[in-house]
Amino acid sequence: MPLAAPPIPPLPAHQLFVFLLQAGLLVLLAVFCGRLATRLRMPAVAGELCVGILLGPTVLGNIAPSAANWLLPRDAGQFHLLDALGQIGVVLLVGITGMEMDMSLLRRRSTTALSVGFGGLVLPFGLGFTAGWATPASLLPDGTHRLVFALFLAVALCVSALPVIAKTLTDMNLIHRNVGQVTLAAGMVDDVIGWILLSVVSAMAVGGAGRDSIVTPLLATTLVLAVTFFILGPLVGRAMKAAERTSDTATVVGSVTAFILLSAAATHALGLEAMFGAFLAGTLISSGPRAVRARLAPLRTVVLAVFAPLFFATAGLRLDLGALEKPATLAAAAVLLLIAVLGKVAGVFAGARAVGLSAWESLALGGALNARGVIQLVIATVGLRIGVLNATTYTLVVLVAIATSLMAAPILRWTMRRIEHTAEEQLRLHDRSVLEWKPADQTPDTVV
Repeated sequence: MPLAAPPIPPLPAHQLFVFLLQAGLLVLLAVFCGRLATRLRMPAVAGELCVGILLGPTVLGNIAPSAANWLLPRDAGQFHLLDALGQIGVVLLVGITGMEMDMSLLRRRSTTALSVGFGGLVLPFGLGFTAGWATPASLLPDGTHRLVFALFLAVALCVSALPVIAKTLTDMNLIHRNVGQVTLAAGMVDDVIGWILLSVVSAMAVGGAGRDSIVTPLLATTLVLAVTFFILGPLVGRAMKAAERTSDTATVVGSVTAFILLSAAATHALGLEAMFGAFLAGTLISSGPRAVRARLAPLRTVVLAVFAPLFFATAGLRLDLGALEKPATLAAAAVLLLIAVLGKVAGVFAGARAVGLSAWESLALGGALNARGVIQLVIATVGLRIGVLNATTYTLVVLVAIATSLMAAPILRWTMRRIEHTAEEQLRLHDRSVLEWKPADQTPDTVV
């Protein structure tokens, strides 16, 4: 009779202690720096990323190397504990982003949203691909196919960050404006296409750059979309209706969390990006009853207050601004930022003008959709994980994400002063103010 395998030993005490210390310190500093950033009228994600810069190789690694090595030892097993926690956080964050998708808004403004969204995708994608193809070989990771790198950079530059955009519009009281509505609708188009492109390019990076590596992920993507909307859609709809009849919030939150994580695991198993599955799961939940989605407020609070800041702080740990000391790298950063901004703003402007929007409205849309923020940070992390980016190119992509997110609010302030309020906007503002006055026993709606 074979002997049972010995039990797996628990995590060593010192490794557990360091992990708990790292996680607690990163969350604490991320919350503090995020609040500081918002007081300075910047996105909270900028402050949260600064935590990683302060504790990583850029600051602490140079000022006190011994302290940095003790707090963040150069041990893969130790760092992977933080990575695993951060990956759960970012998967749930992407799921929540999908849950905030208003599919009815996308249907109502489909023509304008598609024109603006595609305009903001095609030009940055083309410019990003060209930049990736012309990137010096010294900046490419060893063994990375140039075609895959160029495609990955193109995807990174063409996306927009719907969570950052929505938060910026909310903070500036622009959600009710026509520009705000079109921005959200076009941002949804960018998000959906961006996750599909990321999944395809990621699969190519893992499987090579041959024809099969393109066809296989496209077929897998088609299969996932078909199963999601034709099989899972009706099942999730029935489950959401059943959840509406129960008052057990804990069960609803736990079930939704499990659904997002399992959806991410399913797309990952098919060779696609896990974030794609999480996003699709969120879009299915977004079509559920408002009362059920309101019960998910605890999940949203925990993810945005704990897991997301931890992920952004962890992402910042890999950011080494010392690489910018090299003139060639600094020049590459400036060119990449210029391409990202001009490509997105010009592309959105052209798409908006094509459907009859004014020049100032088109510029406002370009400035808002220029924010890459959360989505580009996720893409950069994926690129580093699968080996398409190295430390230097990762730093460049993250810098573009931060810089473009910081630009959104000033551009919107400058352009929106020149756009008059319409009667439709005034009515929408009135309806919104009525909806905001709710009885104390009702849970208010939330916006990412």
